[in-house]
Amino acid sequence: MAAPGSHARRRAWPLLFLAVLMFHSLAIYLFTRGFLLTRTELDVHSHRDDRTGISPGCSSWPPPAVDRLVIVVLDALRFDFVAPSTFFQERQPWMDKLQVLQKLAADEKTSARIFKALADPPTTSLQRLKALTTGGLPTFIDVGNSFGAPAIVEDNIMHQFAKNGKRVVMMGDDTWIQLYPEHFNKSYPYPSFNVKDLDTVDNGVIEHLLPSLHKNDWDVLIAHFLGVDHAGHIFGVDSTPMIQKLEQYNRILEDVIDTLKSLSTLGGPHENTLLLVMGDHGQTLNGDHGGGTAEEVETSLFAWSPKTPPNAVLSVLGKNLCNADLHGKEVCVSTMQQLDFAVTIAALLGIPFPFGSIGRVNPELYALSAGTWDNQQIGANDCTQQNDLEAWMRRYAEALCINCWQVKRYIDRYSATSVIGFRAEDLNHVADLYSKAQANWSSVLRSTCPLETSSQDELKECANKECTSSALRLQIDAYSDFLESFAKLARSAWTEFDLWLMGIGLSVMILSVSTQALAEGRVANFLLATSCIASVWHSATKGKFIIEEFVFLLLNIFIRFGIEFGMSKQISGSIISNDHPVSIICGLFGSSFCSDLMEIFPIISLTLVAYIILKCISYAISHRFLKYSVMSGSILSYIFIAIHWASESTLLSHTKAIRETGISLAPRLVYTIGGLSLAISAFYRLFGSTDHLKMNERITSLSAVMLCSWSPTILILLGRQGPFVALICMTIAWCIIKLQQKNQRELKLDKGIHAADSVSVTQWSFLAVCLFYLTGHWCTFDGLRYGAAFIGFDHFHIIRQGLLLSIDTFGVSHILPVLSLPFIAICWYNSASKNSKVNDATVTRLIQVWGLFAPKYVFDAIGLLLTDLLSVV
Repeated sequence: MAAPGSHARRRAWPLLFLAVLMFHSLAIYLFTRGFLLTRTELDVHSHRDDRTGISPGCSSWPPPAVDRLVIVVLDALRFDFVAPSTFFQERQPWMDKLQVLQKLAADEKTSARIFKALADPPTTSLQRLKALTTGGLPTFIDVGNSFGAPAIVEDNIMHQFAKNGKRVVMMGDDTWIQLYPEHFNKSYPYPSFNVKDLDTVDNGVIEHLLPSLHKNDWDVLIAHFLGVDHAGHIFGVDSTPMIQKLEQYNRILEDVIDTLKSLSTLGGPHENTLLLVMGDHGQTLNGDHGGGTAEEVETSLFAWSPKTPPNAVLSVLGKNLCNADLHGKEVCVSTMQQLDFAVTIAALLGIPFPFGSIGRVNPELYALSAGTWDNQQIGANDCTQQNDLEAWMRRYAEALCINCWQVKRYIDRYSATSVIGFRAEDLNHVADLYSKAQANWSSVLRSTCPLETSSQDELKECANKECTSSALRLQIDAYSDFLESFAKLARSAWTEFDLWLMGIGLSVMILSVSTQALAEGRVANFLLATSCIASVWHSATKGKFIIEEFVFLLLNIFIRFGIEFGMSKQISGSIISNDHPVSIICGLFGSSFCSDLMEIFPIISLTLVAYIILKCISYAISHRFLKYSVMSGSILSYIFIAIHWASESTLLSHTKAIRETGISLAPRLVYTIGGLSLAISAFYRLFGSTDHLKMNERITSLSAVMLCSWSPTILILLGRQGPFVALICMTIAWCIIKLQQKNQRELKLDKGIHAADSVSVTQWSFLAVCLFYLTGHWCTFDGLRYGAAFIGFDHFHIIRQGLLLSIDTFGVSHILPVLSLPFIAICWYNSASKNSKVNDATVTRLIQVWGLFAPKYVFDAIGLLLTDLLSVV
């Protein structure tokens, strides 16, 4: 019978681990709350009768220049999807597919233009839509809201549309409804987070888009397509589905443009309509986005007006970047910031600018609207004769005047409201720029429109210096300088940190790490431990050949090869959909052999994994009911995984019902069985009699149950690469155990000495990190494998899909490695089961392993946050 002290110590260890977990959670929570605080959002809105502090020269919001606006959003639209391939060093298969846009840009230079639109990271759809409509910069904390977009409370163009009588119709991505639940006169939303579905959203948009163009019940139409974004996430840019989607979009845009042209005659409903075809962000070749690389932030915007502006517009558009297209026609491309989108749209439609907008009315996009060249709208004060260009410059300068006033009052309100705000010297600099620009505006007005009471000398001076155009250009430059300076300031100093919370969180983290001081003396050895290659070299110098070391080395080489060339969705090209390491063989033996191998090899690997798991269950679990419950659940889970993959196979023919059952029902059954296994193990732990079992047997049983409960879910989420990765993990675990046992025999350690080998723990922790990257994960937001969240499901639910995405992300890097530690530790010390000190030996062993393994993740987390903090500082 165990001593009372032994029972007390046994109950104390779980409490210690729970305390450490609570300390870690509290520390990360406090630090994160302080670190992820961002700019203060002001719940203040612009109004049409706002006049306070406005310059006399810009006494009202700009008059409307367009009657109706059509915005077609092609999600994840790369710049090279739109611009001709001649603008790039090498032509790629996905280029030149949107021919209708290139043709318009070449044939109608005065009314059509391709823009390279630059987004601000993070480049997730939620942040981009928010930034596009508010005119502000995105905030990092909003990344966590990408799966459940909250309604926007900041002032935005959608609010101004509704407030100023603009009727808005939306169709497509349902994120718009989440952001603006009460701003649409009509809406046709479709679920957006099922990245495996390339057609539902697009088909819904196609159904309503063309019929809506013939109706007069809207002023702004928004059509948001998602197929290109989803094709990128699943197949990558260089893939057949992506090219098919782009070709489909070209046909749709041809129909849209033809419809607008046919209805743009004098007096027609689209006589003064502006069409915008745009992306919210770009995407990498692997189809990911969220970060700040050039591929992700560079998207495209195409603007076309059926009503042609005068030829003077070419003086505004310029020819900074022009090339001949594939047909030899000249196509020019401009560049704009997405930050400028909201205020430019507001100026074109004649509505108040969003209060928090810090962008600039883009001159080229503004000039493409023929309405901005209408001299009759310049006003009664236009008392001097002006040509088209001068009249337009006058109107644009007035728009910039109100633009600068709006940004300046936002700066003043933000500085007075925000806890930290901007530095005084920075505020003084932008205030000085604003004052100079406004002071010049009065003299510009006198030069372009002298009063009747002006002296003959003033009139003669104005005429002699030909000051009309030059004065307007200087004024436009002064306003632009102010707006660009503040935008640069906002980008560099926007994030606000709560230093107190960060300090407290960091202190708690250091305190929690200090509780593991009994592992501390071996950490240095852990950091300086020799690698697998050093072990092989060490054995070779002694004339030994240890098969485990050789196998370990070969697997390490394979893993390195896999990480280097990329696995899963990192592999570009047509084999992108085959997401397991064997896909490398495709390049060697051809696509036909590769396709067959991709279908067969995962099933073979899964069978081998199932066999090993069942053997472990029969060995590790002694309680009969628990053993057969877990064994039955594991067998069923692996059968359902095989059915799921078989239903997706192209080698077998299936009825529609069988296919749908395999694709949807089988994964859900795997998840259910896993949950039931966890529930049974918890029930057994709480109410089962375990006193008759030795410590080794008890921990081995519970570890085996936990691994068997989690493994099928993780494997099915990993896709067909899962069994192969599992075999690598199992083989390396076997090598580590065997090498540790041989090491103990060589050193002839006393059974009473229980020291964890830091080399083995280091190898195991490094393996966890390698498997993370090997399975197609990245330590970035765009590295999340969103498709895994929808295995077995077609519709989005934030808790369900969030849980599955978390399991997929942390399955091979945290869940399986950490749960395997007790099982591996017991196997290391298997011979100690006959010793009377087994209880203390086992617990001590596990504590030592934990003390070496867990701090690595703690320090990695702190290192990441500290790096970000120092970078910002």
